[in-house]
Amino acid sequence: MPAVTVANTLELPRVPTPDPQTAPARPVRSVTGAPQGFEGEGFPVYRAFAGASLRDLDPFIHMDQMGEVEYAPGEPKGTPWHPHRGFETVTYMIDGQMEHQDSNGGGGLIGDGATQWMTAGGGILHIEAPPERLVVSGGLFHGIQLWVNLPRANKWNPPRYQSIEGRAAALLSSPDGGALVRVIAGEMAGHEGPGGTFTPITMIHATLGPGARLDLPWRPDFNALVYSLSGRGTVGAENRPLDTHQLAVLGQGGALGVAATDRPDARTPDLDVLILGGRPIREPVAHYGPFVMNTKAEIAQAVDDFRSGRLGVVPAGRVPHTASGEEHA
Repeated sequence: MPAVTVANTLELPRVPTPDPQTAPARPVRSVTGAPQGFEGEGFPVYRAFAGASLRDLDPFIHMDQMGEVEYAPGEPKGTPWHPHRGFETVTYMIDGQMEHQDSNGGGGLIGDGATQWMTAGGGILHIEAPPERLVVSGGLFHGIQLWVNLPRANKWNPPRYQSIEGRAAALLSSPDGGALVRVIAGEMAGHEGPGGTFTPITMIHATLGPGARLDLPWRPDFNALVYSLSGRGTVGAENRPLDTHQLAVLGQGGALGVAATDRPDARTPDLDVLILGGRPIREPVAHYGPFVMNTKAEIAQAVDDFRSGRLGVVPAGRVPHTASGEEHA
């Protein structure tokens, strides 16, 4: 169960049902499955955006669902020190905990519904690792890492770090209380999420009970992506089936619909989805490992700057990992 929840969704502000005459429901353009892989020092991930086109994803670049896994004692893993330039990394811990540290002085514990929002900008080194007590005890680990592109004008901005506690998210419900809506960034029905972004986006984590339906008003100038974290349901104007670890890319419209099946799968009674949208940047993208720029020449410069130590210095501290330029997390 996600860490951030409420005892009674009916006590929350409601999301108004969109008028189909003025806000038509978005159809489904594609549904793709996320292949499983490994990241960092070997923790399991699902590559949520595999199979989707960069044009459909814009302004998003990459997303991993980390876990969901129940670690035995001694098993939790993280990432070594690694660089980033040209975009923002968003680490949302649905359950479990991760420690962050970066070369710009940012850092802290991300856990139980919290989000760390790191703007790499012109360049930064960082590390994410499970806290020592979690390594000793083992436990549940489940989260998301999302990469949000930066426009050319912001790619060289100074790095910054935002720590967003789970309870800071705006909590809303569907009209009948069957769905809990957590607004992490952007705006929904007049309620603002706490995440501050350079690129206008909306990031929502919604939990739908069996048989529940959620219809959200959606900005026509944003794209729309729905990724199933767990459970089964349908999505879009056609009520197309959506299963665990599948991504739906939606077409144009002013509303977005998701519904949970009456009969859940064997593992979870609910449908949990991550709903993303943003205003496309529509600029050339050059992507290599941990760098997202506009040209190949800028990628070559980023690699050279990293090797020359111009992206930051690993601070002296208690996280005993060495720098590496090959990681994606």
